[in-house]
Amino acid sequence: MRRRLALGAVVWAVATAAAFLLLDPVVGAAVAIFGAAFVALAVAATDWDSHSSYEEREMQRAQRRKEKWAGRADERARDRAKWEAHQARQARKAGSAGSAGD
Repeated sequence: MRRRLALGAVVWAVATAAAFLLLDPVVGAAVAIFGAAFVALAVAATDWDSHSSYEEREMQRAQRRKEKWAGRADERARDRAKWEAHQARQARKAGSAGSAGD
């Protein structure tokens, strides 16, 4: 694949030089600009199929979420204990307010 890219770049350079020498400089500049864009596009497209699939990316995200969830289990346990203590205080407060109104 790299060999084809190198060959394409060489062909582009030769065509650009020929356009500048044999034709108008404006045409040579156009060949140079469009050829450079095409070569850059070809270089960018060389790894087009090497990226991960959607399923692979989702599996990696799920694994990261699972690790994060497991890493924060102690924080959740502390928060749960605080919440239960708060609920117990609220229940006691509601119980004592209910019996005072009788």
